[in-house]
Amino acid sequence: MKKHIIIILSIGMFLVACKKQSDSPENVENSTAGLNENKSGNKEVELSLAQYKAANIMLGNLEKKNLTEVIKVNGKTELPPQNQAEVNSFLSGTITQILVNLGDKITKGQVIATMDSPEFIRLQEEYQVSNSNLEYLQPEFERQQTLRAENVNSEKTFQKVKSDLNIEKSRNQSLSNQLKLLNAIPGQFSQSIRIISPITGNIAAIPVKIGTSISPGQSLFAIVDNSQIHLDLMIYEKDLPFVHVGQKVSFNLTNINQTEITATIFSIGKSFVEGTKTVAAHATIENVTDNLIPGLYVNALIQTGEHEVEALPSEAVVKAEGREFIFITPTKPKNTSIEQHFDFERIEVKSGVKELGYTEVALLQSIPENYQIVLKGAYYIQSHLVKSEGGSNHDH
Repeated sequence: MKKHIIIILSIGMFLVACKKQSDSPENVENSTAGLNENKSGNKEVELSLAQYKAANIMLGNLEKKNLTEVIKVNGKTELPPQNQAEVNSFLSGTITQILVNLGDKITKGQVIATMDSPEFIRLQEEYQVSNSNLEYLQPEFERQQTLRAENVNSEKTFQKVKSDLNIEKSRNQSLSNQLKLLNAIPGQFSQSIRIISPITGNIAAIPVKIGTSISPGQSLFAIVDNSQIHLDLMIYEKDLPFVHVGQKVSFNLTNINQTEITATIFSIGKSFVEGTKTVAAHATIENVTDNLIPGLYVNALIQTGEHEVEALPSEAVVKAEGREFIFITPTKPKNTSIEQHFDFERIEVKSGVKELGYTEVALLQSIPENYQIVLKGAYYIQSHLVKSEGGSNHDH
């Protein structure tokens, strides 16, 4: 009898211990992971509100992307020569003012610096002297012409005055043109040369400072107008037959961000680029942004066809168990009396072309109408699922 009582008591204590273990915080936490397998055989996982926020999850739907029938090329951004300018002076002198800073937006004809030059002062002096000579020679020529008509003076005297007048007119015109090239107004004396911008654009370089001695032809400023920036794409010989003027190009900037930008091919070179087996194709960029500057390297896709496919950001597709999956979730999260929870179902897909951060996706089962796809944060959900299973899955 005592033996039976001891056995009964032992069984009771064991059941109480099991009940306490099932109610332990650790097991409660594991249960909130919500790892299940639904009727379709798809694995499901549940995240708390805190976990959802930590994953930075972004939801969306399949997008139409032209990822097929494209040629992948490399290239860089370039400016045509007419949208670049080097500012210099024809005369020597000393910089006295710099009126702009690097990056400043300027307009054509704007004064950007001033320079003192003894040569400029002498040039203006010569122009004034030339004007005075003309004031004397013009009436003298008319007087000698009248006298010659009356046979009072000699032909030699008349021709000498005529020659002097013509020489002085040519010299005066030359001095006037030189002053105009120096942005001076002939007849208005000035001590300083005004350095004027020849184009509208932005200051790209200022290799001088106040007090710098300038030689004729020395570079003072570099100006660029990035509004007409375009793409130079390197087309390999095998791809050349499939590239034509008017084709659309999509690209992103290698070293800046993944923003997709579009362009249109307007010209294709007729010879190989020196030292390569590629031909340059030039493309006009649509909606030029401020971060586009000359010399940026790009990865681009030339669209040779119009066939579109359904695609998702590449980070939305995860690999596990030798297969590919995406996660879907109801549009509205589940609410409990304690806190908000988010249910995710993993469904299998087949991927295709991968370009510019997007992957072609073929669904192996339909997605309910009230569900959305996890575009960002899928790897966090997958790692949480693996952890809940005991960490046996190591696919990436």
